[in-house]
Amino acid sequence: MGRNLLFVGAGGFIGTLCRYGVSKMIPLPDSGFPQAILLINLAGCLFLGWFLTYCLRSTMISAETRLFLGTGFTGAFTTFSTFTVDTVELFRNGQMLTAWLYVMLSVFGGLIMAFIGVSLGRRMGATQEGETS
Repeated sequence: MGRNLLFVGAGGFIGTLCRYGVSKMIPLPDSGFPQAILLINLAGCLFLGWFLTYCLRSTMISAETRLFLGTGFTGAFTTFSTFTVDTVELFRNGQMLTAWLYVMLSVFGGLIMAFIGVSLGRRMGATQEGETS
């Protein structure tokens, strides 16, 4: 159990630093649209969909790697709480259209990216199985 926590914690530490770095590289525009957090969350949906689907088919990826990348890194890199606070702030500032656009892009974009990630993971897993059979 302690070793698993170490892998999750290390992944979380790196994921948090990466999220912070990306959010600083992509500044908040004058419109207030939180494009950095949207990009981070969409990338996380794509990656996690791919990674977990591929991991289910791959015996080459260890349980520790799954904990490090899937739970730790991706869990800390993506941020539902920032998404919700950003949305509330947009509503509070009277930016109704921007807030709804952000919600729709986040939710539906996240689902689309996860579906794409799952599809890629399945294809890669099937290709790998075909090569080893």
